Amino acid sequence: MPLRSGVFYPAALADRGVQHVPMSQLTGRIIGSAIKIHRRLGPGLLESAYESCLAYELDLQGLRVVRQKAVPLIYEKVKLDCGFRADLLVDNRVVVELKCKELVHPVDEVQLLSHLRLLGLQVGLLINFHVVCLHEGIRRIVNNYQEPENPREDF
Repeated sequence: MPLRSGVFYPAALADRGVQHVPMSQLTGRIIGSAIKIHRRLGPGLLESAYESCLAYELDLQGLRVVRQKAVPLIYEKVKLDCGFRADLLVDNRVVVELKCKELVHPVDEVQLLSHLRLLGLQVGLLINFHVVCLHEGIRRIVNNYQEPENPREDF
């Protein structure tokens, strides 16, 4: 199944039996997939290449993935299309922003936090593939995240 921008990739989700994954496991799966890709391809490719590979890996795991998710801006009760896009939206719960640059700047973290606020989500991952060891390029950003009282109710 070809991966296209702005499309869910639920390849045979009915056959896989979609399950609700706790947030810590979901982000762990995303990070693990990113590390797998980085180990195979290394740094130096375009952001779009890593985005395609990560969407593919997550789809194989039965996770719903939307590439280049439009991020709406509501200003004074008017929805404005400003062209904001999140690189990946995973399971409608985690925004993943990918970078391929020497240094991640504070504005990159603010951009992800803004996307989380505008989408009404709590957790995002900022992943910079332009590093020797990917662990150094991963940042978890939270927007008023609260651990659920009952671990089974983790969202």
